[in-house]
Amino acid sequence: VQAGSEVSALLGRMPSAVGYQPTLSTEMGSLQERITSTKEGSITSIQAVYVPADDLTDPAPATTFAHLDATTVLSRGLAAKGIYPAVDPLDSTSTMLQPRIVGEEHYETAQRVKQTLQRYKELQDIIAIL
Repeated sequence: VQAGSEVSALLGRMPSAVGYQPTLSTEMGSLQERITSTKEGSITSIQAVYVPADDLTDPAPATTFAHLDATTVLSRGLAAKGIYPAVDPLDSTSTMLQPRIVGEEHYETAQRVKQTLQRYKELQDIIAIL
Protein backbone atom coordinates (compact mmCIF):
# COMPACT_ATOMS: atom_id res chain seq x y z
CA VAL A 1 0.00 0.00 0.00
CA GLN A 2 2.75 2.44 0.96
CA ALA A 3 4.73 1.69 -2.21
CA GLY A 4 1.58 2.17 -4.29
CA SER A 5 1.06 5.55 -2.68
CA GLU A 6 4.63 6.61 -3.45
CA VAL A 7 4.50 5.40 -7.06
CA SER A 8 1.16 7.13 -7.53
CA ALA A 9 2.67 10.41 -6.31
CA LEU A 10 5.64 10.02 -8.66
CA LEU A 11 3.22 9.51 -11.56
CA GLY A 12 1.49 12.76 -10.65
CA ARG A 13 -1.83 11.20 -9.63
CA MET A 14 -3.93 13.25 -7.27
CA PRO A 15 -4.09 11.46 -3.89
CA SER A 16 -7.42 10.51 -2.39
CA ALA A 17 -8.36 9.95 1.26
CA VAL A 18 -5.51 10.51 3.73
CA GLY A 19 -2.97 10.72 0.89
CA TYR A 20 -3.43 7.22 -0.51
CA GLN A 21 -3.43 6.51 -4.22
CA PRO A 22 -6.84 6.91 -5.88
CA THR A 23 -6.59 3.31 -7.12
CA LEU A 24 -6.11 1.77 -3.64
CA SER A 25 -9.37 -0.16 -3.58
CA THR A 26 -8.98 -1.51 -7.11
CA GLU A 27 -5.36 -2.53 -6.57
CA MET A 28 -6.14 -4.23 -3.26
CA GLY A 29 -9.07 -6.08 -4.83
CA SER A 30 -6.89 -7.32 -7.70
CA LEU A 31 -4.24 -8.57 -5.30
CA GLN A 32 -6.70 -10.32 -2.99
CA GLU A 33 -8.55 -11.98 -5.89
CA ARG A 34 -5.32 -13.74 -6.85
CA ILE A 35 -5.33 -15.46 -3.44
CA THR A 36 -8.10 -17.96 -4.03
CA SER A 37 -9.08 -21.62 -4.04
CA THR A 38 -9.40 -23.57 -7.29
CA LYS A 39 -10.09 -27.16 -8.31
CA GLU A 40 -6.34 -27.83 -8.24
CA GLY A 41 -5.75 -26.48 -4.74
CA SER A 42 -6.09 -23.58 -2.38
CA ILE A 43 -3.95 -20.85 -0.90
CA THR A 44 -4.06 -19.84 2.74
CA SER A 45 -2.86 -16.30 3.22
CA ILE A 46 -1.68 -14.85 6.52
CA GLN A 47 -1.14 -11.13 6.12
CA ALA A 48 0.45 -8.68 8.54
CA VAL A 49 -1.21 -5.29 8.10
CA TYR A 50 0.31 -2.03 9.37
CA VAL A 51 -2.39 0.07 11.00
CA PRO A 52 -1.31 3.74 11.14
CA ALA A 53 -1.86 5.25 14.61
CA ASP A 54 -3.83 2.10 15.56
CA ASP A 55 -6.75 3.50 13.49
CA LEU A 56 -8.66 0.52 12.09
CA THR A 57 -10.78 2.92 10.00
CA ASP A 58 -7.74 4.21 8.06
CA PRO A 59 -8.39 3.55 4.34
CA ALA A 60 -5.42 1.18 3.88
CA PRO A 61 -6.23 -1.36 6.62
CA ALA A 62 -9.99 -0.94 6.15
CA THR A 63 -9.66 -1.78 2.44
CA THR A 64 -7.48 -4.78 3.27
CA PHE A 65 -9.77 -6.09 6.02
CA ALA A 66 -12.77 -6.00 3.67
CA HIS A 67 -11.17 -8.85 1.69
CA LEU A 68 -10.22 -11.08 4.64
CA ASP A 69 -12.22 -13.90 6.25
CA ALA A 70 -10.74 -13.22 9.68
CA THR A 71 -8.71 -10.54 11.42
CA THR A 72 -6.72 -10.89 14.63
CA VAL A 73 -6.06 -7.50 16.18
CA LEU A 74 -3.21 -7.16 18.67
CA SER A 75 -3.71 -4.59 21.43
CA ARG A 76 -0.97 -2.40 22.87
CA GLY A 77 -3.17 -1.87 25.94
CA LEU A 78 -3.46 -5.59 26.66
CA ALA A 79 0.28 -6.05 26.14
CA ALA A 80 0.98 -3.18 28.57
CA LYS A 81 -1.12 -5.02 31.17
CA GLY A 82 0.99 -8.15 30.61
CA ILE A 83 -1.83 -10.08 28.93
CA TYR A 84 -0.44 -12.38 26.24
CA PRO A 85 -1.27 -13.11 23.56
CA ALA A 86 -2.50 -9.53 23.39
CA VAL A 87 -5.41 -10.35 21.07
CA ASP A 88 -8.32 -7.91 21.28
CA PRO A 89 -11.48 -10.02 20.91
CA LEU A 90 -13.65 -6.93 20.39
CA ASP A 91 -11.72 -5.69 17.34
CA SER A 92 -10.89 -9.15 15.95
CA THR A 93 -13.39 -10.68 13.53
CA SER A 94 -14.17 -13.90 11.70
CA THR A 95 -16.74 -14.69 9.04
CA MET A 96 -16.70 -18.27 10.37
CA LEU A 97 -18.28 -17.25 13.68
CA GLN A 98 -21.78 -18.20 12.61
CA PRO A 99 -24.22 -20.61 14.30
CA ARG A 100 -24.39 -22.88 11.26
CA ILE A 101 -20.57 -23.27 11.28
CA VAL A 102 -19.55 -23.31 14.96
CA GLY A 103 -22.87 -24.40 16.46
CA GLU A 104 -25.51 -22.41 18.28
CA GLU A 105 -24.05 -22.89 21.77
CA HIS A 106 -20.53 -21.80 20.77
CA TYR A 107 -21.90 -18.81 18.85
CA GLU A 108 -24.11 -17.66 21.74
CA THR A 109 -21.25 -18.06 24.23
CA ALA A 110 -18.93 -15.99 22.02
CA GLN A 111 -21.57 -13.26 21.72
CA ARG A 112 -22.12 -13.16 25.50
CA VAL A 113 -18.36 -12.97 26.12
CA LYS A 114 -18.07 -10.07 23.65
CA GLN A 115 -21.00 -8.27 25.33
CA THR A 116 -19.40 -8.72 28.75
CA LEU A 117 -16.01 -7.46 27.52
CA GLN A 118 -17.68 -4.47 25.82
CA ARG A 119 -19.50 -3.59 29.06
CA TYR A 120 -16.22 -3.93 31.00
CA LYS A 121 -14.54 -1.57 28.52
CA GLU A 122 -17.37 0.97 28.88
CA LEU A 123 -17.13 0.83 32.68
CA GLN A 124 -13.35 1.31 32.51
CA ASP A 125 -13.92 4.50 30.51
CA ILE A 126 -16.43 5.76 33.10
CA ILE A 127 -14.08 4.92 35.99
CA ALA A 128 -11.22 6.74 34.26
CA ILE A 129 -13.36 9.89 34.08
CA LEU A 130 -14.15 9.75 37.81
